[in-house]
This record gives sequence, structure tokens and C-alpha cells, in this order.
Amino acid sequence: MGAANRVKQPSIAQLRAFAAVAEHLHFRDAAAAIGMSQPALSGAVSALEEALGVQLLERTTRKVLLSPAGERVAVRAKAVLDAVGELMEEAEAVRGPFTGVLRLGVIPTVAPYLLPEVLRLVHQRYPDLDLQVHEEQTSSLLEGLAAGRLDLLLLAVPLGVPGVTELPLFDEDFVLVTPREHELADRSDIPREALRDLRLLLLDEGHCLRDQALDICREAGRTEGAAVTTTAAGLSTLVQLVAGGLGVTLLPHTAVDVETSRGGLRAGHFADPAPSRRIALAMRSGTARSAEFEELAEALRGTLAELPVRVVT
Repeated sequence: MGAANRVKQPSIAQLRAFAAVAEHLHFRDAAAAIGMSQPALSGAVSALEEALGVQLLERTTRKVLLSPAGERVAVRAKAVLDAVGELMEEAEAVRGPFTGVLRLGVIPTVAPYLLPEVLRLVHQRYPDLDLQVHEEQTSSLLEGLAAGRLDLLLLAVPLGVPGVTELPLFDEDFVLVTPREHELADRSDIPREALRDLRLLLLDEGHCLRDQALDICREAGRTEGAAVTTTAAGLSTLVQLVAGGLGVTLLPHTAVDVETSRGGLRAGHFADPAPSRRIALAMRSGTARSAEFEELAEALRGTLAELPVRVVT
């Protein structure tokens, strides 16, 4: 075979490195995104340019730009990497259900309260499954699912995202958490309208639970100008603020026992129909592991039925 016919083939690692640079337009950020050292990433991109015989990047002291050829190759590289991801997923499905790695993304307002049950189920029923858990906010989880970084999500729905299939698990009510001496403490018939004038404490921007709580407040007739303190990054901090007398907050029912066990707090329940949220698994539509994930959803419904929730059958 002549030298002209011995064309170097780009490697998957080179394509992955270039795709990361094309997405971030920054070597350090791209290296961090794919867990590669910056020198190794730069070397992989240079090797790809040599293999293809074209300049893909325009490097300056301040920024990285795609060359015209780089813009075209970036589209092809992403398609190749997506195809490789689908190939690996298909291979895992062929090897057998509930084997290999399952990368599960979970939102912070679900993880501490449901993961013990999820992990117990996986360990007992699917011992060959390598479950890896990633706790992130909804937007980050959806990005990870679309990019193939995550396989399955456990979060609040509806999402309304094209290409994502939801497998509903259960509905759970919201509970009003108050200081011990509050006039609504321990009541079982709180009208939603009571939310109009309460000093409400909510999570920071980016948490879906914050958006759900604000929707509930708007339905109750709360005006946009009513005071809402947004200084808490997590539910544990929220309830500490409530215990300190700074206001009240809304918690999903599954979080109440864990978060109010410190004392000085009371839980009040709303009159029917109580405000609620739905929790589901979410997967890429058409994934090769759809049957496996549907079976897992059904198993979870049985396991989680003992929590203060209403299982979706």
C-alpha cells in the first residue's frame, strides 16, 4: 500500500477533545468538562488537525476561535460522538438489563429523602448494576441527559422537553413548616389563601422547588410584591431560618420528617386539594435501555409506596 493511501484515522479521544474545545472555546474549561489535563487536550486537538490535514482552531493569546473548517468538522465530530454513545448504550442493553453503569441524576430536593430507598432497592434487586449518582439542579441534569453524560434522571415534572420521556412515580403534597408558636402550626385544614400574607422563605434561583412554590403562591392570590426572602441554598438552611423565627416555608412531604426533626418546628397541612408536585424518572426518548428503565420505575413505585406519597399507577 502506498504512503498516500495510509491516511491517519482520528481517534475518539481526539474527537472528544476537539468537540469540548468547540463547545467551550476555552482550553481550560474544555479540559475540565471532559476530565482531561490541558496539555493532553491541546495535544489531542493538534493530533486531530495533523490527521485531517486542516487547521481547526485559530489560537490567540486571549481566546480560541473555530476556523471555517473547524466549524464544519465540529458538527461532524458531535454526530460521531453521539453515534458512539448510542453504540455503547446499545451494547450495554445487549449484555443484559441492570448490568454495567447507570448514571442517575437527582435534584437536591429529592436526593436526601428518596435515595436511601432507591439505593436499597438497587442493592437488593439489581446487584450487578453499577449505580452512579449525580446531584444537580434540573437545568444541569437535562443538559447532562442530552449530552449523554447522564442516563436517567429523578426529578420533578412536567418538564416539557422534546426528546425526553417521563416515567411518573408519585405525587406528594406540600406542607407548611412553621415555628412552634405560629398560628398555623399543626393545623390540618390550612386554606391556600393563607399564603397570601405569610413571610415566606424560599430556595435560591435555579431550584425547581422555588418555582413550584411561587406558582402555588400565585394560585393562592399572593401578589408579586409580597415579601419573599431568598437566601437559602438548600432545604436544611430553609428550616433553620424558620426555626429562628424568620418566616415559614413549603416543604415536600417526603422531606418533612428529616428536616423538622431538630425541634422547634411544626408542620401544617393544607385543606384538600392540597398543593402538590409530581416526581418521575426521565430518560432520552428512544433509548436502548427504555424497557430496563420502565421496569426500574415500576419497582420504585412499589418501594416508594410506603412514603407519604400517592403512587402513580
